[in-house]
Amino acid sequence: MDYQFATYAKQGRIAVVTINRPERMNALHPPAQLELDEIWNDFERDPDVWVGILTGAGDKAFSAGNDLRYTAEHGRDMVRFGESGFGGLASRTRCWKPIIAAVNGYALGGGFEMALACDVIIAADHARVGLPEPRVGLMAGAGGVHRLPRMIPQKIAMGYILTGRHMTAQEAHRWGVVNEVVPLAELMPTAMKWANEMLACAPLSIRASKQAALMGLGHPLETALHMSYSEAEKMRRSEDTVEGPRAFAEKRKPNWKAR
Repeated sequence: MDYQFATYAKQGRIAVVTINRPERMNALHPPAQLELDEIWNDFERDPDVWVGILTGAGDKAFSAGNDLRYTAEHGRDMVRFGESGFGGLASRTRCWKPIIAAVNGYALGGGFEMALACDVIIAADHARVGLPEPRVGLMAGAGGVHRLPRMIPQKIAMGYILTGRHMTAQEAHRWGVVNEVVPLAELMPTAMKWANEMLACAPLSIRASKQAALMGLGHPLETALHMSYSEAEKMRRSEDTVEGPRAFAEKRKPNWKAR
């Protein structure tokens, strides 16, 4: 299916989603929100796609967040998105497939919140991220005010949240928000390298690991250790739990089937 405000390319087991509004710094308006929601729904449902990569068109912006010009022209009541949250991703808390953000420039407001909702962030060395919503009378309500203090020291997070300051890619890496910083020309090859490293692992094991890690975070360790995780049960019943040890014993690459 063709989209007007994003591209969606499946490259083997990897889905690459590119926000395609470079003339608006890849900021999102309601039609773009709807398209991205459809795309991530398809990604989540497609059994043949195991890893996602999200990036933006051009070299200036991953996404500048909400399209404020559109909001000014149409009124704040037009700023809406579905249950999956900003960009179809920020509130999608039950997708256990791994998603990588390849941040190719500014990731601000909702753009940063989409990146924070991903599992791994690779940033171009000129990228800047931040939650500047209070500077325009808003708040980072698409998850930013909740995710950032869970990822870095609280006082550091609050400093950025309450001032709207930007982080450079290097600062974000130092605080552990970003996994790797690379020159722009190496951004997508690096994201693909991470994706292929994930594909070397059993897909159901990856999903079980993601689910347990994220769901366990909100509980004391003893509770998290004894919780039941649906993706772990799927993993234990899968053919891949037989294939993995067999491939190791036979000194060959495993043939994962995700079933």
